[in-house]
Amino acid sequence: MTYPIDMNITPDVSAHFDAATNTISYIVKDPTSSHCAIIDSVMDIDYAAGRITYDHADALIKEVQDRGLMLDWIIETHVHADHLSAAPYIQQKLGGKIGVGDKILVVQETFGKVFNEGTEFQRDGSQFDALFTDGDTYMIGNMQVVAIYTPGHTPACMVHVAGNAAFVGDTLFMPDGGSARADFPGGDAGTLYDSIQKVLSLPDDMRLFMCHDYGPNGREIAWETTVGDEKTHNIHVGGDKTREDFIKFRTERDATLDMPKLIIPSLQVNMRAGDVPKDKDGNPMLKVPVNTL
Repeated sequence: MTYPIDMNITPDVSAHFDAATNTISYIVKDPTSSHCAIIDSVMDIDYAAGRITYDHADALIKEVQDRGLMLDWIIETHVHADHLSAAPYIQQKLGGKIGVGDKILVVQETFGKVFNEGTEFQRDGSQFDALFTDGDTYMIGNMQVVAIYTPGHTPACMVHVAGNAAFVGDTLFMPDGGSARADFPGGDAGTLYDSIQKVLSLPDDMRLFMCHDYGPNGREIAWETTVGDEKTHNIHVGGDKTREDFIKFRTERDATLDMPKLIIPSLQVNMRAGDVPKDKDGNPMLKVPVNTL
């Protein structure tokens, strides 16, 4: 598929790093108007105490308000397993539509079973305002954004390209970080390799913005690189590394990794577009499946 990409448009990108989850959230502004989107927001949780707060989201909201911006979209690049989305909280404060890839239905069906959700849990993506398919476009003010389907880490991963900026979710990390795991339910190393190649087929000077960074080897946290840099230097897929090399490496490495510490609350909340599930009395409540994940 050929995607409608305009490298002559340079959106304004403001990054917000969350040290608790190593997540980077973005405010992406149309350069010709006051319209913006928020990508991959974070809701704070003290998991041990069962306490949710909104410091990270409040910082995003404050910047949007201080700059006099209008929020068009709250985008999730995928159903995150390592942090909770603050999308409904932000939407309540600023408006905007919540969007995710249409394969959220696969994620909802898979994890609806894992968490033994009842019939009241809708598995049709209706918790979101928009479900994107490969090549779909939407507008941030006057700026067109295209959604590119990039499964492998999860079935619902998408890269969102606005002008000369692509927000890659967990499809890629910084060149010295490599790539994300592919062993979650619905993930696949070969599929992830193919998706990464789609990203690397974008123009070499396309700016790439990461969803996570862990500062490998003690370097400072970073979140922006380019397609050209990834093609040359990415430690998992750069240079002459083949699909077979990647599958072997990724499969062996994934077998050594622990589950993310916030996977249980994250999946329950994020498959609901950021809403916390409730018990029969309407109280916020999370489940802990045993020997399942």
